[in-house]
Amino acid sequence: MAAARRAPKSGLLELRAPGEQWLRVLVTLAEDFLTVSPGKGSGAEEPPPAPAQLNGGEPCAQVPESLTNVKRTVRIVKQDVGGLGISIKGGRENKMPILISKIFKGLAADQTEALYVGDAILSVNGADLSEATHDEAVQALKKTGKEVVLEVKYMKEISPYFKNSSSGATVSWDPSPAVSLQKQASPILSLRDLKEGKNMPLKMCYVSRKCLPIDPENRYLEVCSADGRIPLFLRVKDEVTAQSWFNAIHTNVNALVPRVKEELRALLAAAGVAGSKEIKHIGWLTEQLPGDGTKNILTILTEKDLLFYNSLPQTRDALNKPTHSYPLIATRLVHSGPSKGSHLYDSELSFALRTGTKKGVETHLFSVETHRDLAMWTRMLVDGCHSAAEFTQEVSAACTWNGRDCTLSIHIDKGFTIFTTEPGISRTILLQQPFEKLQMSSDDGAKMLYLDFGSAEGEIQLDLHSCPKTIVFIIHSFLSAKVTRLGLLA
Repeated sequence: MAAARRAPKSGLLELRAPGEQWLRVLVTLAEDFLTVSPGKGSGAEEPPPAPAQLNGGEPCAQVPESLTNVKRTVRIVKQDVGGLGISIKGGRENKMPILISKIFKGLAADQTEALYVGDAILSVNGADLSEATHDEAVQALKKTGKEVVLEVKYMKEISPYFKNSSSGATVSWDPSPAVSLQKQASPILSLRDLKEGKNMPLKMCYVSRKCLPIDPENRYLEVCSADGRIPLFLRVKDEVTAQSWFNAIHTNVNALVPRVKEELRALLAAAGVAGSKEIKHIGWLTEQLPGDGTKNILTILTEKDLLFYNSLPQTRDALNKPTHSYPLIATRLVHSGPSKGSHLYDSELSFALRTGTKKGVETHLFSVETHRDLAMWTRMLVDGCHSAAEFTQEVSAACTWNGRDCTLSIHIDKGFTIFTTEPGISRTILLQQPFEKLQMSSDDGAKMLYLDFGSAEGEIQLDLHSCPKTIVFIIHSFLSAKVTRLGLLA
């Protein structure tokens, strides 16, 4: 066992703290913990002073009245370290223009002496941002080269927006300003907290490089404990170092997953979550929400269900109350790879699921951090759907056919059976057909299911009295599982 132990990794990083301060800290990665303590050594005895904002952070301070609502063009030459040196807020989804919310003293934007907190960014290198979402603006600024030309206009009337909104100065857990995964009262790490060193358990901790605010040099790293109580927002010297730290933390977190599974299995055995006992997979997914926001979800895959949690459940009660539960037999993987139409998911590391429910079809778009994570999740979800079909074997639903109240039974091996049951009389079979005879199935999205077996009855029209999508998805899962049995790709 000793030979398998990984050597600790340590180094001086910067930690984002209240007031947009960046504190120099010593970060040490062990097998079970990530430790953060005050940085020591050359230039690191005390944390660097808080980066001052131009105009003292007040949108109306020191801004000449003659500049109000006047378009200006500002040329910025990026520094080797620090990028543009601004943070932005707003966006179409917030019904606001893209606004400069912070300007950091000494960095490129500050050195122009021509930009102000409250400036609306109208364009970047000629690319119009007047109707851009926050994330579209982030991408536009990321893609700029050494020289950046901004067209801006000072928005004096935006002052209340900055005064009443969150500064975002805390060490962030969820990078989306619109959605907070953890409680708003999550503690903030300060220098006082770090005097003796702060240990973060790595067991199911969340680690990501998909960070906001703007990260043109890809130097940011976001880490949070599984319960959301210890959030860290770290900055390193360059992209290579950020990836090195991510890989090391991610590897150690993954090494602890088998231990987490065993602990959850013990809870599941007692709690009986969704009638399912076996933990197949567990991990963090980032879901895209309506309006371009995102949310981080702790996801547990059992032999029958996909369970969502805000954080790692620590008790039977918490485990028995997922925020959402989706039956795998009615869930389908419909996309894996680059996603069109979303700047957050313009990489290859995304996948989409659809679930048939009584209210219709629910679609969820997720992203992960690595290609290995993507391959693992997509394979486990497809296999899970097939396993759930084999495990379930048969489903039934009340329906009306040709004016008669009856029951539709769908069995993975026996196929389709429509029958009636009356008091004192054994079951009367009205129709029975194997899957192999099914030529077509469709629905109206409201209550009607249509089946065509190419028989004398013609098209079978069944009124299911509710949305048929769940049954439609289950039929697909049974068919897909049967094809997989034959060794073919479903």
